[in-house]
Amino acid sequence: MSSVVTGSPMGADEQALIDLVRRHPRLCVLTGAGVSTDSGIPDYRNERGEWKRPPPMTHQVYMKSHLGRQRYWARSLVGFRLLAHASPGRAHRTLAELEAQGFIEGIITQNVDRLHQKAGSRRVVDLHGRADLVRCMQCNLLVRRHVLHDHLATLNPDWVGMEAEIAPDGDAYLEDVDFSSFRLPDCPRCGHGILKPEVVFFGDNVPRWRLARAMSMLDGSQALLVVGSSLMVFSGFRFARHAASKGMPLVCINRGHTRADDLFTFKIDGAIDQTLTALLAGLEGSNASVIG
Repeated sequence: MSSVVTGSPMGADEQALIDLVRRHPRLCVLTGAGVSTDSGIPDYRNERGEWKRPPPMTHQVYMKSHLGRQRYWARSLVGFRLLAHASPGRAHRTLAELEAQGFIEGIITQNVDRLHQKAGSRRVVDLHGRADLVRCMQCNLLVRRHVLHDHLATLNPDWVGMEAEIAPDGDAYLEDVDFSSFRLPDCPRCGHGILKPEVVFFGDNVPRWRLARAMSMLDGSQALLVVGSSLMVFSGFRFARHAASKGMPLVCINRGHTRADDLFTFKIDGAIDQTLTALLAGLEGSNASVIG
């Protein structure tokens, strides 16, 4: 059973994390939506691990329903600009610095915003893909998403500049709207394939090669640090379960309940950016050397 460290005097929570990383200085870090909220990107779940908003589009609905795709791209045309223009936050930058100093073996992220890479992290597995690319499901052509959005704007000028509340992954809340007139472009190469973001939608599977790469990264590490994820989705939870089965130290920084609460060595229910900043400062101050 894990212990939860929260609000302890004299920074006992941060000190426990610093001490663990000194003993196990090659971390694998698993990140979720909570690491990007300071960049203005909303997260999915509340502190009880429940949906804050309606669940996102599923793979099955997207592939089978033309109206579903119209709805997806109309809302994306309005909302994706938030994701496209987001900048890395302090948590992203601190993780990049920890990697540069040799304390992080790699990052497995459930996010599709590429903010870890923008912050300077080099060893990153985008577990659920990347939102800045679009793939033709027929001929496998890859298109930069901003190019497709420019085309969508040309085809649907009345939707440009529409305002709405933004949801995770660049979605927008447009309710009571008729999407049936929204025009979708054909694949520019094969002319008939469905264009889909290069992300793993709910109900789809992480590609085997990507999962194998992430597992290899974890197996090459000495401890797993979960940051900003409730691990409610199995694609992320499996890494916590794998680390626990190997007896690896398993630590979490996250507000509220997670699916792996009974697996953690300890859990810090506190601010992600502050905790990571304290970790970096503590390791720099200790002149810790990386073993191996």
